[in-house]
Amino acid sequence: MDFTFSDEQVQLRSSLQSYLAERNGFERRVKISRSEPGWSADLWRGLAEELGIIGAALPESVGGIGGGPVETMIIMEELGASLVLEPYFETAVVAAGLLQAGGREAELEAIVRGDARYAFAWAEPEGRYRYHHVGTRAVRDGSGWRLSGMKAVVGAAPWATHLLVSARTGGDIRDRDGISLFLVDPAACGVAMRGYPTIDGRRAADIRFDDVQVDATALVGTEGTSLSLIEKVGDVAIAALGAEALGVMRRLVQDTIDYTRQRRQFGQPISSFQALQHRMVDMFMKLELATSAVYLATLSLDADATERAKAASAAKVSVGQALRFIGQNAVQLHGGMGMTDELPVGHYFKRATVIEGELGSTDYHLARYAELSKAAA
Repeated sequence: MDFTFSDEQVQLRSSLQSYLAERNGFERRVKISRSEPGWSADLWRGLAEELGIIGAALPESVGGIGGGPVETMIIMEELGASLVLEPYFETAVVAAGLLQAGGREAELEAIVRGDARYAFAWAEPEGRYRYHHVGTRAVRDGSGWRLSGMKAVVGAAPWATHLLVSARTGGDIRDRDGISLFLVDPAACGVAMRGYPTIDGRRAADIRFDDVQVDATALVGTEGTSLSLIEKVGDVAIAALGAEALGVMRRLVQDTIDYTRQRRQFGQPISSFQALQHRMVDMFMKLELATSAVYLATLSLDADATERAKAASAAKVSVGQALRFIGQNAVQLHGGMGMTDELPVGHYFKRATVIEGELGSTDYHLARYAELSKAAA
């Protein structure tokens, strides 16, 4: 299989690298993450207007550039390498995928312009990683709907101008049918959001919906049929998150190599010690294995549902194992400095730790892969 990038894709990576090196240096990123609101409106506007990457994977009919999963993978890897805080993943990958399938062109145009930021509220207490575990309910109220329920750990919600909420319009919590998607204004009456910082310098929130009234146009797609779409976009999100992880891990590996070349013991750099060389080779091999798994998942997004899901889960397992191994070894090889906030390695390790559990743990996706393989046999 040919993994050679096109000239346009190489240029996209190079342009984004240069832009982020200038606009999102480590010290500036740390300062922004510790401030309120914890993200940069200027950087977000630049990604939309100067680079145009927010619409990279969206069609030209809504102002996008008509790219595909590979372009998204390239962008996410570079955002990971720069530890970008801004909600590209939540908005341009997850929300845009759901809205595009629902035919919401006006909302997509606002995303491309940089005017809208989204958070997808799907996870619930006790639901773990199951998209169909939806206790939040939406009942008809005249021509509109009323939503009630609780969503937990909604990434980027404190920054969002819009919420996409999964709610049950039929059946009970065990059913796969009866799940719908709704657009909700975070400032609407009845929405109570408790925001908080996460360990990687980003923001999330727990959200309660108490008889929140929305009109008929808030329904995205067809009532009661959204689960298959959510699962598909979930696999797209896993591939994109895996690409971000590659950027994080490449930086961890490179910083570790650089540090061991500078740190000296017994009159020589510790990079000359064979035991540490072996350790860093193992880190590199884990990264290469994860890279292949992410590439396969990205190129499998248009496959049938079972193959797509298997590739996504396989990537999540490979990436999760690599994140833990590379992150822990990077911190250990940096010694006490690896635990400080002064060096980038600690910040990359925190982001790696969050990605490892986001959208499903390694154990969850091992079990999912086994179930999919058994069902397909």
